[in-house]
Amino acid sequence: MSGAGAGSERVGPVRPGAEAARGTVQAAITAVAVLAALALFVTACGTGGTGARDEGPAHADSVAGAVPSPSASPTPSRTAEQVNAVRLLKDDPKVSTEVKSELKPCAGDAYPVDVSYGDLTGGSADDVVVNVLTCGDSVGVGSYVYREQSGSYQNVFTSEEPPVYAEIDRGALVVTRQVYDKGDSVTSPSGEEVTTYLWTTDHFKRRYGTRTEWGDAEGPTPVPDS
Repeated sequence: MSGAGAGSERVGPVRPGAEAARGTVQAAITAVAVLAALALFVTACGTGGTGARDEGPAHADSVAGAVPSPSASPTPSRTAEQVNAVRLLKDDPKVSTEVKSELKPCAGDAYPVDVSYGDLTGGSADDVVVNVLTCGDSVGVGSYVYREQSGSYQNVFTSEEPPVYAEIDRGALVVTRQVYDKGDSVTSPSGEEVTTYLWTTDHFKRRYGTRTEWGDAEGPTPVPDS
């Protein structure tokens, strides 16, 4: 009995040790599995695994979409090039002698010209609209549009029927002419005509026009195309 008891006493302490050993082995296996999984994850990230590598380019695409690269903007900026409008007019044979006579400084070196830039003809550079005014009462005596062609500006529109004023309105050329009846003073016209021109292949074409008589309760009336 004592031998059996002694055997029982030896077996008792050994069993917990075995459980501890098995626990140690399982922990080691678990650690190895974790390390293996980690190694596999790192390998996938570096050499073509599907998980993280697939996600990487998708994120890069979204960033590229949010912040376009310079090559993603093929349309060049239409920066207006400042021109010497007075020299442009003086060198232009289409400008009459009467208008050129008005190209004198009104005060100091300020010439009576009004210059604006914009896209009227669809060219690679902005078009230039020049209005020539009188010094005394700022009456428009001539309106012109210049288009850049082969490095120089060409006259593509001329109106010398004073009082006249041209401007750019949403891509169209809008020309306003004051209308005078007999006896009207320069500062008190009877009405005005507003004509809109659109660019065709190589020239401006009248699109539509209206005429307003001051004091006319009916308001502006369409002017037939000529």
